[in-house]
Amino acid sequence: MTGGWRALLRLMAVQGSWNYERMLGVGMGYAAEPLLEDLKTVDPVRHGEAVVRSAEFFNCNPNLAGLALGATARAEYEAVPGAQIARLRTALCSPLGALGDELFWAGLVTALMGLALVAVVLGAGWWAILGFLVTYNVVRLLTAVWALRTGLDAGMRVGSAIGTSWVPGAAARVGPVAGAAVGLALPLAAAWYLRGFGWTGAVGALAVAAVGAAVTRWFGPSLTSVRFALLAMGLLLFFRWMGL
Repeated sequence: MTGGWRALLRLMAVQGSWNYERMLGVGMGYAAEPLLEDLKTVDPVRHGEAVVRSAEFFNCNPNLAGLALGATARAEYEAVPGAQIARLRTALCSPLGALGDELFWAGLVTALMGLALVAVVLGAGWWAILGFLVTYNVVRLLTAVWALRTGLDAGMRVGSAIGTSWVPGAAARVGPVAGAAVGLALPLAAAWYLRGFGWTGAVGALAVAAVGAAVTRWFGPSLTSVRFALLAMGLLLFFRWMGL
């Protein structure tokens, strides 16, 4: 099977063709095409079916999509029935979406943003932003390489490969790190931002935070972001009118 590096490059841009009808499906089909080239000479009919199948509906976290891409491409060469491959794709959507979101969106990205905020407050300036971008993209690239290779090696056994891999453990550990980073960044950033406002700014910010916590607990889902923003502006105007 050839075309692995071309498939990887295409996989890095898998969200470029995202749409509501097939989600990542079209991007997955485009990334699968280099992996399926050898199948064209072996079984042209199967190749055509595989290309169509690879572009059907699929959705998961894009950073782990290579697991599904590699596994289904391997299954096509092993002549696994098409219906079984389709079921595998469907079954992989939820776990790869949940694990990827926990690992990247709620974990790594949040942790790096918190650390970047801390670094900015401590004087790192634009270097903090550069460090955030470089670190995230290096982790993303290494994960994509691992995911595609693991999927190609595992084939229909990709579920077991995911379960015994480093991903579940990393997803569980990165959450507390992200929480700690954001918990450290918020007071530092607030103190840095309010340093020029004196007691007025500090009292206003604390009042908005206290009222926000209270009304969120009281009203729950009915408190939309628009309503809270209007309430916050009203409180700030009230404190300004009171001369605080």
